[in-house]
Amino acid sequence: MSRPDSFRIGLVQHACGDSTQANTDRCIELIRQAAEAGARLVVTPELFTTRYFPQAEDPAAFDLAEPVPGPTTQRLGELAAQLGIYISASLFEKRAAGLYHNSSVMIGPDGAIVQRYRKMHIPDDPGFFEKFYFTPGDQEPGWAVAPAGQVRAGMLICWDQWFPEAARLSALRGAEVLLYPTAIAWSDDEPEEEQQRQREAWITVQRSHAIANGVFICAVNRVGREGALRFWGSSFVADPGGTILAQGDTDSEQALVVDCDLARIEQVRRMWPFLRDRRVDAYADLGRRYGD
Repeated sequence: MSRPDSFRIGLVQHACGDSTQANTDRCIELIRQAAEAGARLVVTPELFTTRYFPQAEDPAAFDLAEPVPGPTTQRLGELAAQLGIYISASLFEKRAAGLYHNSSVMIGPDGAIVQRYRKMHIPDDPGFFEKFYFTPGDQEPGWAVAPAGQVRAGMLICWDQWFPEAARLSALRGAEVLLYPTAIAWSDDEPEEEQQRQREAWITVQRSHAIANGVFICAVNRVGREGALRFWGSSFVADPGGTILAQGDTDSEQALVVDCDLARIEQVRRMWPFLRDRRVDAYADLGRRYGD
């Protein structure tokens, strides 16, 4: 039987406060809204159950982590089964004492975990001190692709979105949509011009991954102020030609629901056959840090 020509994806964009319970409740409320609008796959922002704690290096923040499977995946599993949908959720995972990951899980409509991905690229920048908290993913293979109904979803996270290697390797494993749960923000000490440049760069690099790989891109950011950071929302879906199909604003909590025409993948790849023309015999240096 041939699969449907389109799928409907939901992007949950919301603010995060001090209460894990309240954050989870709000996310679930928006997931329900997306499902009611027909979304079959709904994606949360990065680390949606908590404030963005990596703004500072604080050992007490490790108490926010939870096992996977754990209480949040249990609750979301029950929700997915009730609604008959897939949920991609980003969590602070406690793997063992002293070993933590920034992870995403794909939960299926039976409530079970379909796939888990542990973030591979870990930033360490002012206000984003993630290397203090997160161990890079070491799963095999490194680039997880999960079945999500009629589509295959590449499960990437935030800082991964700046690396063409991550997008390409996910596409080569059969991903048709790349998911990027995100927590990205403006800093108060940056001028307005620089803030807008950063947002446009964030949008542009992800659109380029859509184009270069002939896949859909789904980027989901949070909104609201947390300390010195103001999260810029702007969650969006781009098609395989790089066209933005829908985009949230910079301030509002919302459930954005987008229809994606799967036939577009074939159409674009026939016109721009980048996978065909890759010179795989000439890329050995990609395995080196630098070409010196």
